[in-house]
Amino acid sequence: MSYSLLIDGRKVQGVGRIDVIDPSTGSVFDSAPRADEALALEAIAASSKAGKLWAALGYAGRRVYLHDFATAIESRTEEMAAVLNRERGGPLAECRREVAITVAALRHFADQSLASRVVRESDVERIIEQHYPQGVVAAIMPWNRPITLLSFKLGPALITGNTVIAKPAPTTPLSTLLIGEIAADVLPAGVFQTLADQNDLGALLTRHPSVAHVSFTGSTATGKKVLAGAADSLKRFTLELGGNDVAIILDDADLESVIPKIFQAAMINAGQVCYATKRVYAPRPMLDRVVELLADQAKGARLGNGLDPAHQIGPLQNRMQFEKVLTLIEVTRKEGTIVVGGDVVEGGGYFITPAIVRDLSDDAQLVREEQFGPILPVLGYDDLDSVVDRANASEYGLGGSIWTADVKRGIDIASRIESGTVWVNRHMSLPFDVAFGGAKESGMGLQNGVQGMEDFTQRRIVNVALD
Repeated sequence: MSYSLLIDGRKVQGVGRIDVIDPSTGSVFDSAPRADEALALEAIAASSKAGKLWAALGYAGRRVYLHDFATAIESRTEEMAAVLNRERGGPLAECRREVAITVAALRHFADQSLASRVVRESDVERIIEQHYPQGVVAAIMPWNRPITLLSFKLGPALITGNTVIAKPAPTTPLSTLLIGEIAADVLPAGVFQTLADQNDLGALLTRHPSVAHVSFTGSTATGKKVLAGAADSLKRFTLELGGNDVAIILDDADLESVIPKIFQAAMINAGQVCYATKRVYAPRPMLDRVVELLADQAKGARLGNGLDPAHQIGPLQNRMQFEKVLTLIEVTRKEGTIVVGGDVVEGGGYFITPAIVRDLSDDAQLVREEQFGPILPVLGYDDLDSVVDRANASEYGLGGSIWTADVKRGIDIASRIESGTVWVNRHMSLPFDVAFGGAKESGMGLQNGVQGMEDFTQRRIVNVALD
């Protein structure tokens, strides 16, 4: 199909084309229209203009639009999932799930509101806390989960009265553009717009004085640039950045039950998820068995094009990430022992067999850095105090998990991990009504929950004398 940008309610063909590569083949399969600075400025102006009318609708008025938007997206689930499969890779069932999460997120936030709250009231005074929309929100998206992560920004921002300009990653623009084309028939002009680029419009969006809030998901390095660009106008921002999430196995864990879950948490989307498990710590006496069971999982995993339901793991999304992970694998061969995997699958596409690694020091590159690929280090530990210290000895603090037969013990250890989210006996549970965000260099601000909605609003205190 022919894709369009959405600017001020109009479907626009842009000023050029961006080739979109299917990572399962490594070949171009479609193209997207490219926006330039002039179109970006037009979108910002349209968002600013639409904002007053959108905010004036109130929660009840906006709620109807968001539910209609979610229903319209749901009606095109198969089309959307097919696009996701081609542009980001991965099993088709997983792509359908991404669409379902997007729809569910929009519906959830459509039903929320931020009511005014009386902070203090007496015979002499009344103090009221209110929240009003900030204005134009720039949602800058990564390539690993393009529409799920968009929905975590779009739902809270729109229901609280903001307008949104979405800028997808250049390698996965099509699913976001398709959502924009659906929005053209549902939302008022200028409320939601899409800009596809070659990573050349981000600086304009982050520095433009009419953009009130930048919500960015991506690498820590790029997040720091976004933060610097937002500083001149002191605009608000939300940054969900990199992670080096730990999985700590306690000595009472049932390994037969736990290991498949940890493997899935590490290899979801070929390891290309910010919250994926990035390093595993096991009690030293259990280390050999943990490595053996993880290696068995890796050997049994089936790689390939996600159109085949038998395939469990897809490709790396783009050549740059593919080559980065291959370089990391070569470094890791010198620093530790690759027990299984780490091989390129012949026949085209960016496939790497899932790798399990042992015999690494805490200073190894694979342990210190976020791999964002299907290669998992497993390390031993001697006591809980030391493993907590090692888990926390990272500039990242996004997520983590504790695996144990004793829930209370798991909570005690989880409460010592310096991360925004820590799970016990589960992983990747992100309910819409629970806020999440990173500690340290894994981010700033919150998404989802009431707090995530509040992050898209300005808090106002009305302080009244009654005497």
